[in-house]
This record gives sequence, C-alpha cells and structure tokens, in this order.
Amino acid sequence: MFHKVKSVSPLADFKLSVQFSEGVTKLYDVKPLFDKIPAFSYLKDHPDEFSDVAVDVGGYGIVWSDELDLSCDELWEHGVQVNTPFDGLMAFSDATELWGLNESTLRKAVTYGKLVNGVDVCKFGKQWVVSIDAMKREYGQTVR
Repeated sequence: MFHKVKSVSPLADFKLSVQFSEGVTKLYDVKPLFDKIPAFSYLKDHPDEFSDVAVDVGGYGIVWSDELDLSCDELWEHGVQVNTPFDGLMAFSDATELWGLNESTLRKAVTYGKLVNGVDVCKFGKQWVVSIDAMKREYGQTVR
C-alpha cells in the first residue's frame, strides 16, 4: 500500500509527528540519520531550522530544503505508531482517493443511510470525515 503524508509537526529532541492520509500518526526520530546521512548533520548543527519541515507536494514525503527530504515510505517504515483521538478517521477527499471513488458517492451514502452520520461519518465545518472501518465495511480494501 502506498502511504501519503497529510501533515508533519516538529517536536522536541529532533522528533517528528507525522500524520498519514490513512488516519495513522507516527513519531519519527531524525537523530539516527545524523550519523548515517551526512546531509542531516546540518539539522543537528542548526536546530532552529528543524522546525522548517513541511509536507512535500502531493504528500510523497517531507522536506526541509531542496537537498534535505525524507520519503513517505521511510517515515512509515521507521516511524513508531502512536494513538491519538483521531486515529481511524480520514477526510472524504482522502477516502475517495484511496478507494477510487467520487466524493459525491460518499455524500450519497450518508444521505441513503449506508454511512451513518454520527457513527460512521461526521461533518466539521465544511469538511466531512469518515472512519476507516466504515469505508472497509462498505467498500472493501483500498484500491491504492
């Protein structure tokens, strides 16, 4: 399965909180890279720039600069999963991409009771979120 980064937040001690579009959050420790990959020693020498981390275009990884980045696969494989109150939830836009559906399909599923508002889905402002369990129940495993 291909994993996409939804957001990244720098933490103390050169750690990152990385949220993936599948609704999973992982902690990634950058410190081991200081000795393995010389380019990362720059962050060790310039800790103030560690907080400049951002999600790469398309969510395929994270970047600090053109020369310093990490792939989503590296973050997924070597990150440690943590539990958050938002685990197992994803935006309709992420769900439609992972399951190969149209967003209107999910809105219709709510209207017709296939996805139950307040149980399977919830709307926050203009953004709908859906549980991964409900998506798997109604649409099977992801296509991507």
